[in-house]
Amino acid sequence: MRFLLAFLITVAAFAQPPAPPAKPPDKAAVTPEAKAEAAAAAPAKADDQAKPPEPAAPAKAAEKAASPAPSTEQWITGSFDFGYRWVGDVRGSLPTYRSIVNLGAGPKLTGLDFTITDPKHRLFDRIDARANAWGGDPYNTAHIDVNKRGVYELRGDYRNIAYFNALPSFANPLAPRGFDERAFDMRRRSGYMDLELFPGKHILPYLVFERNSGYGHGVETWVQDSNNSFAVPMLLRDSTNNYRGGVRLEYNRWHVTLEQGGTTYKDDDQASANGANFGDRTTPILGGTLVLNTLTQTYGVRGSSVYTKVLATASPFSWLDLNGQFLYSEPKTDARYFDTATGNFALLSSLLLYSGQYNIGASSSNAKHTLVSAGAEIRPFKRLKIIDSFSTNRYNETGAGALTEQILLTPGATFPALVSALSTQQAVTNNRQQVEAILDVTKKITLRGGYRYEWGDATVRAGTLDQSGSLALGALKRNVGLAGATIRPWQKLSLNVDYEGASTDQNYFRTSLYNYQKVRARAKYQASASLWFQANFGLLDNQNPTAGIQYDFRSRDNSLAAFWTPGGGKRISVMAEYDRSTLYSHIDFLLLPFFAPTVSNYKENAHTATSTIDIVLPKVAGIAPKLSAGGSLFVSSGSRASRYYQPLGRLSLPLQKHVQWNTEWRWYGFGEQLYLYEGFRAHIFMTGLRLSR
Repeated sequence: MRFLLAFLITVAAFAQPPAPPAKPPDKAAVTPEAKAEAAAAAPAKADDQAKPPEPAAPAKAAEKAASPAPSTEQWITGSFDFGYRWVGDVRGSLPTYRSIVNLGAGPKLTGLDFTITDPKHRLFDRIDARANAWGGDPYNTAHIDVNKRGVYELRGDYRNIAYFNALPSFANPLAPRGFDERAFDMRRRSGYMDLELFPGKHILPYLVFERNSGYGHGVETWVQDSNNSFAVPMLLRDSTNNYRGGVRLEYNRWHVTLEQGGTTYKDDDQASANGANFGDRTTPILGGTLVLNTLTQTYGVRGSSVYTKVLATASPFSWLDLNGQFLYSEPKTDARYFDTATGNFALLSSLLLYSGQYNIGASSSNAKHTLVSAGAEIRPFKRLKIIDSFSTNRYNETGAGALTEQILLTPGATFPALVSALSTQQAVTNNRQQVEAILDVTKKITLRGGYRYEWGDATVRAGTLDQSGSLALGALKRNVGLAGATIRPWQKLSLNVDYEGASTDQNYFRTSLYNYQKVRARAKYQASASLWFQANFGLLDNQNPTAGIQYDFRSRDNSLAAFWTPGGGKRISVMAEYDRSTLYSHIDFLLLPFFAPTVSNYKENAHTATSTIDIVLPKVAGIAPKLSAGGSLFVSSGSRASRYYQPLGRLSLPLQKHVQWNTEWRWYGFGEQLYLYEGFRAHIFMTGLRLSR
């Protein structure tokens, strides 16, 4: 960001408007000598004007041209929003408030937006910059665009997310502990710089740098052999850098992009504990109480990848468009793990108690990833369009790893070390073929229909609890039917319906789509120039009847929205939206540690409503204030019944032409029927100014 600010200061200096010309002398200060000189320079007679000009005339003309009238064009325009936020006492669960809202008090830069232009077009023609929510808010953004016509375009973007998640009920609400088992308090930052040369030309080179990083702390669980979990604090740090560059070839009938790039990745996590930690288990096991006294755990990953990408589109004929893509990458990863712990632990497989342990692990992997896709759009008739596409995604990985586990029975005595090693090759292939036809039956009716076939196979490393062997085999075979229609019975009404139905023979994952129907419908009606309505309907119904899975999933969503802006919204505008949704899930699973068959059921019926009304009040002393009111709510019943309310009120008062005072009040209320201790209430008030030019 310091580089970005220095850059803006530099270009702003170059964009300063030219100095105004010197003021002409006052008439009273004209001397007789000056009058004589002016008379000598007066226009000649008509017969003298036909003669060639004297040598000094061009100099005088140039001198006159060098003194234009002062320019009134502004070299910088924009707005600046700032203020102060007060947060009342958060009543209830502060961790839940921070997990959902997380707005803090203090001075805030709520918005910044400006444009700089250079009338002399020296280093740039135009700079556009904007920033939002700076001053400690959980989500900050900044963006800049710099361009010089026909020479370059430079774009930069920065985002900062404060991620906090510490819901008391996650992951074990009944665990007797002093803090949560899973929690995160970290920052995630991402940004990019994109430079494109010779925009608008046929050949466009470009360079891009992207970075994504995160750091912070939290809580995780250290799981011991006896199925006891100990919540311990952890430190997190990771980063990914992506470098890529290439060239775009842009012509009337074809386009090609050639790109080469590389990625570097690292992840460093640490966990530690010091003091008696009894974990989730409160009852003795093998005659002893389990406890974790000390723990040191480190986890590090290093990765890199080089990739090549080729994109191409072509229109050889007026009735045919072609497109294709090829992507090849070869990522490599190395991982290291170490932990050492002391306390009183149980090893159920050997029916013994022990006082300490340490584990050392290392692994590496090398993968080859190829993605190829191609498509065509054919228009054999004026009203018929046929779209055909094919893609194949192949992933092959070879990896090797080893883990050494050492148990300490008593000081100076050890249990025989357990060394585990594995070397496997994983291969996953996904293929997809789709053809779709779009027919304009009339000017008011358009029909769509198509078919998609998905297939593939996978050989991966099996999980530690998998009883089928060290490798797990999977396959994908799915047939999908597509249909849709767009109907415009009259100018003010439009209807759109999309349908997708699938039949699956084999699938990779238990919770993946299997035999499903998906429907989405939209309707829009404009009753008048200032009033219109929109309705949406969505349905997903999925079943997997495989023995041992029996997965049923249904999701339904219905919404209705209305917008009213009489007179173009000059005096009043109203927006209202209501959404009714239902969700149901049923699946069989095995409950540890005895693999008992169990069923998981989840239900939710929810109501969501949002509305705002903006009113421009009568002018007072030539100033027209604007009042806004509204808010949103969420009410659900079912497995985890919840209620969430967020009313708001806002007043905007113009103080003068370029100054506006804004003030806002919000109230947040959240509660759950099952976990009452997660509820919270909070008032938030903010006031500030908006300066514009």
